[in-house]
Amino acid sequence: MASGFSLKDQLFNQEKTRYLAGLFAQAVPGFDAGRFEAEVMAGLLPLELKARINWIAEVLGQHLPGPLSEVAPQILAALPPPLDPTKSDDDFGDFIFAPLGELIVARGLNSDPELALDLLGEVTQRFSMEWAIRPFLNQHPERTLACMQDWVSHPSYHVRRLVSEGTRPRLPWGQAVSLELGTPLPLLGQLHTDPTRYVTRSVANHLNDITKKDPDLVLDLLESWRSEGQQKEKELSWMTAHACRGLVKSGHPRALRVLGYDPDAEVAVSLNIKTKMVKIDDWLSFEVDLFAPSDLPVIVDYRVTFPRASGALSKKVFKLKQTQLKGAPVTLTKRHRLKGDATTFKLHPGPHDIEILVNGCVAAQGRFELTP
Repeated sequence: MASGFSLKDQLFNQEKTRYLAGLFAQAVPGFDAGRFEAEVMAGLLPLELKARINWIAEVLGQHLPGPLSEVAPQILAALPPPLDPTKSDDDFGDFIFAPLGELIVARGLNSDPELALDLLGEVTQRFSMEWAIRPFLNQHPERTLACMQDWVSHPSYHVRRLVSEGTRPRLPWGQAVSLELGTPLPLLGQLHTDPTRYVTRSVANHLNDITKKDPDLVLDLLESWRSEGQQKEKELSWMTAHACRGLVKSGHPRALRVLGYDPDAEVAVSLNIKTKMVKIDDWLSFEVDLFAPSDLPVIVDYRVTFPRASGALSKKVFKLKQTQLKGAPVTLTKRHRLKGDATTFKLHPGPHDIEILVNGCVAAQGRFELTP
């Protein structure tokens, strides 16, 4: 990401605020677009991303007084056409509509949940309402799940995706939900056959969340889906790999076997570290030689142990290669930049260990020195 880039400024700014104001000015008689824009901008810029969503919703609510039964027709009238129904992926919509979800929660969660859910189903076709749906799952779980049962067959894949994404156990930026892990699984069972990658990716992400607490629940489900044969083999294989990516990083034996990789396979592995001394911001270079006497699919990763300022150690796994060994030596090369300006992870000089993982098991290891 380029230095100085601001996601919050790209998504919520004066231009976007003016666009939203214009939509409501055209749809709602007496809506003062200029005053709305001025009031939003007066408090917007110091706020972080989620706070900007809440602030815009608060100001919009001041300009749209009354109960949800009165506000809902105004929101519907202001909405642009739904997102392109001919697409099947990567069409998240415009973040400027996220505040509509917060306004719907504020006006409808306690007083009119059925109308609120219907409205979320409409708005999510312009921008995902995955955050706004979660208070309804907590406060009205049976009613919301019944609505979601209808949504799994909705003609818009954005509405279908809301079912799997909205019920995720670990949704980024999302409020925690009190559902048991297994409660949404019947819905996911219907959605896993979806023809759009936007939906199946959401299902796989949901399953990846569950693996953090109950890997076998996910692996049992994936194996049952495979035996049912209702999804295309290629797509289900992709979903399985995506759902198990966390388990693969941790070397979970059953997950690796489900994906077709044998953790107990005999593979000869050697590690050659080309740069024994590496400066911060420079490149670590190494080679890995692998050999198996017969055809063998392998996932090759590498794990680096980083010392922390406290003296504790932190390990991070990185992808290297998925390949097929065919009775002949295979050499993999890698250059890994050790960035000193990362915002989420600070490097400290000193010895660093590196391990080569083949099908989740440590197959070779070495050490390099990180210098200032």
